[in-house]
Amino acid sequence: MSTEATKPIEEVRAAAIPALEAVQDLDALEAWKTEYLGKAGQATTLVKHIGALAPEERPAFGQAVNAMKQALEAAYEVRREALRAAALAAELSGERLDVTLPGTRPPRGGLHPVTSGMRRLIAIFADMGFQVWLSREVESDEYNFELLNMPPHHPARDMQDSFYVADGDGMVLRTHTSPGQIHAMRETAPEPLRIVLPGMVYRNEQITPRSEIQFTQIEGLAVGSGITMADLKGTIENFARRYYGPERPIRFRASYFPFTEPSAEVDVQCGLCGGAGCRLCKHSGWLEIMGCGMVHPDVLENGGYDPAKVTGFAFGMGTMRGQMLAHDIEDIRHYWANDLRFLEQMR
Repeated sequence: MSTEATKPIEEVRAAAIPALEAVQDLDALEAWKTEYLGKAGQATTLVKHIGALAPEERPAFGQAVNAMKQALEAAYEVRREALRAAALAAELSGERLDVTLPGTRPPRGGLHPVTSGMRRLIAIFADMGFQVWLSREVESDEYNFELLNMPPHHPARDMQDSFYVADGDGMVLRTHTSPGQIHAMRETAPEPLRIVLPGMVYRNEQITPRSEIQFTQIEGLAVGSGITMADLKGTIENFARRYYGPERPIRFRASYFPFTEPSAEVDVQCGLCGGAGCRLCKHSGWLEIMGCGMVHPDVLENGGYDPAKVTGFAFGMGTMRGQMLAHDIEDIRHYWANDLRFLEQMR
């Protein structure tokens, strides 16, 4: 093939290589590719010259065009990789990480409202000298009822519809934290005692905005010489001022519990309606927060104390209902619904 025949190929090569070396970014590189290697590019359209060649020169010309296109494509790939590496280096240099800046903390879980509420209650009573005493959740009928002055067929048992353990020989999921009183007294008597007993309790009740079948309680017990009803009232009033605020009205009402005598119930004015009456307080303006009273002599004796020498008081409250009052929560069922919107508000 004559030099004259290859002249168009050399002209395209001579223009393409310097133009490729002058490209400085990927957009310009794509424009170069279109100019020389695209469907209407200069290298592609060289085949138009074949018609003007002698038949014997045409195969060699086609081969030369293909070889030149392959060389340009290889040079294009090398240039593209070089430009990509340069762009990446510039991006990394412009977005350099300052390791001295504080990092972004990942989301963390928090305490369940029932747990945080219980800890707050324990802290208040701890400031008044009460120690924490933990007791078991599965109790014998004897500890859950009989030793608390509720023998078989006692009408007070009807106040708590219980869950009995299948084939448990009279074992029951505790209906209150009061059985822990007997365990604590028997391990402490005849020394003075001042404890709180927090924990989960179970009752087969209808689930409503005010009641659940599984909830937490905290029990208080003080035993010693010269303890009176005035000590009980002072303890509860001090607790109520700290937990609900000094302006929140409370009241004591005479009541009956088989394990205390005399007995009382303590109410706090409903914060949701301000005492006007609503669904939560059953339109009474008040919500019960605890039962309390002086420990019955029989219970003291069952715990190993001599009721002729010592007296004591006890109180028990549902921690979830108390938290509802403190934060104006209208439905106790929110606690076990696992709705993150509620749980995160209570952190």
